[in-house]
Amino acid sequence: MSAATAASDWTALAAINTLMAASLPVMAAQGPWTPAERAALAALRQLHLQAEHCAGLASADLAAKLSEMQANKEGWMAYAMTGGDHEAGEPPAPTRNRSAAADTGTTA
Repeated sequence: MSAATAASDWTALAAINTLMAASLPVMAAQGPWTPAERAALAALRQLHLQAEHCAGLASADLAAKLSEMQANKEGWMAYAMTGGDHEAGEPPAPTRNRSAAADTGTTA
């Protein structure tokens, strides 16, 4: 669980959580926990709390990014409508209304 938490592997953490939810009640029904099992359960609880905290932080970060994207939606739409073929970080090239002859000084 600690490796999945450190790697932000939400799929693995979901699988571990599902496994814990199924296994712990079965183990508890087998009788009283031994001192070693209680210590392992306490360590597991700490890891789970840490994973829950990290997931909460990642969720808040994603929510902030989505909010920022929503706030900039109009700009992204305008960018997409211009073709978005210019270099990143540079403004789009101005629309050309002049003929090639006017640009080069030649006549047809």
